[in-house]
Amino acid sequence: MRAAEEGLLLLCCQLPGQTEKPLTLAQLRELGKRARAFGLAGSDPMRDVTAADLRRLGYAEDEAQRITALLGREEALRAYLCAAEARGIFPVTRLDARFPARLRQSLGALCPAVLFAKGDMALLAARCVSVVGSRALTASGQAFAEQAGHMIAKAGLVLSSGGAAGADTAAQLACLSAGGAAVVFPAGSLLDCEARENVLYLSEQAYDQPFSAQRALARNRLIHAMGEKVLVAQCTCGRGGTWEGTTENLRRGYSPVFVHDDGSDGAGALIARGAGPVKTLTTPDQLQPMQLHF
Repeated sequence: MRAAEEGLLLLCCQLPGQTEKPLTLAQLRELGKRARAFGLAGSDPMRDVTAADLRRLGYAEDEAQRITALLGREEALRAYLCAAEARGIFPVTRLDARFPARLRQSLGALCPAVLFAKGDMALLAARCVSVVGSRALTASGQAFAEQAGHMIAKAGLVLSSGGAAGADTAAQLACLSAGGAAVVFPAGSLLDCEARENVLYLSEQAYDQPFSAQRALARNRLIHAMGEKVLVAQCTCGRGGTWEGTTENLRRGYSPVFVHDDGSDGAGALIARGAGPVKTLTTPDQLQPMQLHF
C-alpha cells in the first residue's frame, strides 16, 4: 500500500476500540491545505508529524492531539486490514483508481474517503441505476421494483441498492435472476454479507460496524449518488429512510430521481419536489429528467 493511502486510512478510518473520531474528507482537505501553505518544521520530510507541527499549522491543542493520535495507529490499522483481507474485504480509498467515479463527482466533500469492499471488485467501475423504496411494499410497489430490476439487467447496467427488505430485495433478486449484477450498501457489518456471484458489497468506514439507524440513513447518499438514475418503487410521505434519502437527493442533485406514480401521497410529494413520474418501465432511456420533457 502506498504511503499516501496508508496516511489517508490512518486519518479517516474508524477502527474498533479507538476513541479518536476520524477526520472527515473536508477536515482532511483542510489539513492538506494548511500543510501545503505553511509547511512542517524541520528538514526531514519523512519524520513523524508531532502535535507541535500541528499547532504551528494553527490547530488548537485538542485537535493537534487528536490528529497525532490518529496518525499513531499504524499497528492497529495493519491488524485491522489483515483481519479484513482474511475475510475477503479490502479498502478502496479515494486515491485508488478503482474508487467509484460517480461518488467522487456527485458527492464532493460529502464523499467518503474510504470504502470497504467485499465481492466482485470489477463492479466498482460499473454504470449503475439505483432502486430504493419501502420495506413494506404494496402489490403494485412489488411489481414495479421487480420490473426495475429486470429492466436494469436487460439494459446491461448494474443495480445499486441498500439491500434492505422490501423494494431493495425485490429489485435485486429480479436483477440477478435476469443475469444482472448488483452493488449493495448494507446498513450493517460486511462480515454478515454472504459472498455472491455478481454482487459487490460496499461499506463506508468500518467494515465490521453493526447496524444502526444512523448508519442506515448515512448510506442513503451513497446509494443515490452511485446511480446514474434513481428509481423509487414506493415511499411514505414525510417519514422513513426512503423519504429522507430521496428528498436529500432532490435538494442536492446527486442523481435524477424517478418515482412510481401509483397515486400515493408519497409519490405525489416527491413529484412536487422534482421527481419524474413513471407509470411503467421499458428501458432506462425512457427516464428523462422533468426539464427534458416537452
